[in-house]
Amino acid sequence: MVRSFEIPTVLSAEELKNKGFHRVVKISVNGVNALDKNKKTTLAKITALGDIIENVLSNCVDKFPRIDKKEDFFPELIDLIIGIDKYKKSLGAIRWAEKKIEKLKIEAIRNVRRSKDIKIIESTRKGFYGRLSSVINQISDELIFLQSCRSKFKFIPSIDPKIATAVVAGFPNVGKSILVSKLSTATPVVAPYPFTTKDIIVGHISDEWRKFQIIDTPGLFDRDSNDRNNIERRAILALKYLTHVILFILDPSETCGYSIERQNALLESVKKGFKGIPIIVAESKNDIMISKSGNINFSAKSGDNIDQLRKKLISELRKVEPNEEE
Repeated sequence: MVRSFEIPTVLSAEELKNKGFHRVVKISVNGVNALDKNKKTTLAKITALGDIIENVLSNCVDKFPRIDKKEDFFPELIDLIIGIDKYKKSLGAIRWAEKKIEKLKIEAIRNVRRSKDIKIIESTRKGFYGRLSSVINQISDELIFLQSCRSKFKFIPSIDPKIATAVVAGFPNVGKSILVSKLSTATPVVAPYPFTTKDIIVGHISDEWRKFQIIDTPGLFDRDSNDRNNIERRAILALKYLTHVILFILDPSETCGYSIERQNALLESVKKGFKGIPIIVAESKNDIMISKSGNINFSAKSGDNIDQLRKKLISELRKVEPNEEE
């Protein structure tokens, strides 16, 4: 599921080292003599430092979303926002560092336990500290990159690719956003969208036993494909993976600021780009004008024919085979 991820703060290399060393600096363990005290204290410090760093790195990797090969939409989304290859390599580097530090910790603990010389014990501790710091320094760039990834993941909308989904298309000001709020069973979620400077609106429609998604993506489906930049074109490519039905809105009154000819031209462009996907064409603002096209008409302002449009949309979404994991 694509949703708001609860990813912990990613520390920089320096912050990570400071976190670990600050925690262990005051560790002290009593012993029967100086050697025993030194050995027990050193073992405690090495163990604690290694565990702290390992846990932070492990938690970092585990909390970032995994790329499921079975999904099409999410990998496209990740690649579009941050670059999937670099993302995977960075997570791999963090996991390597975690395992490397674990090995260094085990080796240092073994050497301390075998030693009966305080100088050797102290040298082993310092050596472990130095090697651990070196490993963390090696992943400094990856940690910085994942910091930026964490920030970008905050803007990923709550979209579930396993749920049958309708995407709303049409020129600006034809009434798409208000329609989503009228069709939805609850207040739609409005959130920044990684593909455009505008917000995405995600609502849900329910029948007796299933839930469906309805999405308005301003800035993507409101102009001809020739006017879109590369990022927007890739965004639409990604959305193809989760679009089961398109609800295209026309404004025959042209109070949206666009002629009906331009609106129909955009409709034809969407049809070409989403071949095989059902398209429901509906005309808004029937409180101002009703055309003779025969398309279903409605008014989001008055609520006229909203229920009829909802039934028609649900009828098309029901044709989508339920995902077994829904």
